[in-house]
Amino acid sequence: MSSEKDPIVAIATAPGRGGIGIVRASGADLAPLVAGVTGRVLVPRHATFCSFLDAAAAPIDQGIALLFPAPHSYTGEDVLELQAHGGPVVLQLLLRRCLEAGRPIGLRLAEPGEFTRRAFLNDRLDLAQAEAVADLIDASTEAAARSAARSLTGEFSRAVERLVAELAELRALVEATLDFPEEEIDFLEKADARGRLARVRATLAEVQRCAQQGAVLREGLHVVLVGAPNVGKSSLLNALAGEEVAIVTAVPGTTRDRIARQIQVGGLPLDIVDTAGLRATRDEVETIGIARTLEEIGRADVVLHLVDATAPAEDREALAQVSGRLRPGVPLLTVMNKIDLSGGAPRAAGDSVWLSALCGDGLDLLRERLYRLAGWERESDGATVFLARERHLNALEEAREHLERAAGHAAARDSALDLLAEELRLAQQALGGITGAVTADDLLGMIFSRFCIGK
Repeated sequence: MSSEKDPIVAIATAPGRGGIGIVRASGADLAPLVAGVTGRVLVPRHATFCSFLDAAAAPIDQGIALLFPAPHSYTGEDVLELQAHGGPVVLQLLLRRCLEAGRPIGLRLAEPGEFTRRAFLNDRLDLAQAEAVADLIDASTEAAARSAARSLTGEFSRAVERLVAELAELRALVEATLDFPEEEIDFLEKADARGRLARVRATLAEVQRCAQQGAVLREGLHVVLVGAPNVGKSSLLNALAGEEVAIVTAVPGTTRDRIARQIQVGGLPLDIVDTAGLRATRDEVETIGIARTLEEIGRADVVLHLVDATAPAEDREALAQVSGRLRPGVPLLTVMNKIDLSGGAPRAAGDSVWLSALCGDGLDLLRERLYRLAGWERESDGATVFLARERHLNALEEAREHLERAAGHAAARDSALDLLAEELRLAQQALGGITGAVTADDLLGMIFSRFCIGK
């Protein structure tokens, strides 16, 4: 069975051909591996050009070897990086040679995310920073990459730790009063407990706002375009994407299956899905497409219901099908398209936007409405956003609920200090789960199993 103490090795670069490929090893003592593969003693943290040798001392390749002794390495253990030419065969040969040379020390293949997991376990990264590594690799927009980098450098963690420190100080004051009731001190007044608690709640609200923005930035918004045939769904997809993604004709039923496109609008990532037009039909292929449209509505974050502005009354049947499939809380935005034919002007009112997908008039109004539905600040470039995950949002919300109850206890005329102290403790515990101060092993397994091998 594998152990956290085993030396590990893996190819750390993406599959395929490239100029450079890296094989990375980490463990408590890699001297036998270094000697077996390079045939020399490496100077720590110096790039050494050398041959990588097989068991018969014949060269497999030439490249750069780097040794980072513990604890000053990514994982906190000794780390060896071998930078070779990036051909898949060369890298597999080098990996196989590492496993052979490292057999005396129990070297084994790394599991997904195991290097970063060891960095966390050895206090090189906290849990939020470790997750930011994967988010930086997976970033689909520039703003997402910048926000992930901010979290990786610890800005999100520091914001959470400041909250934890303030809560710990407030808890200490409350619990000291519980321990010495004979002092007869009006704790809430003299220690400004209410003011301290109000300031913590305000800080938490700001961290939540930044985290919610980051969640949108990380996950994107799943937007589904629906409506009757020939209302301009494909034209709108093309207009938002800025290219001809979907075929547009005057023939109803041209789009018979979902067409998905990932785009970004002002830094906001959108996963836009064009769907088959909703209508009664005997065409078997079109019927399957309509069934898939209804399934897609059930997965949407936002549904854009397109209506032909020249004949809006003809859309009642499509609207009924859309409304019946919406999940609770999912916004439905009506897009009155083809105002270039109806003679209308672009405008937005309530849950409706009037535009022309063909001419582009009113598209900015639709974009602004999408920003608002996502809770996204258009001017944001990631400079104040933490690239948060669902578990982070859940922890922040749990802390908010506990602090709300704590405020209720603090405001009561006969304050129940023991209940106040308990709510503060629970809030602090919820926040500690973000950085890994309070973390179950099964959660760690779930988080790191989603990493790529070699990272």
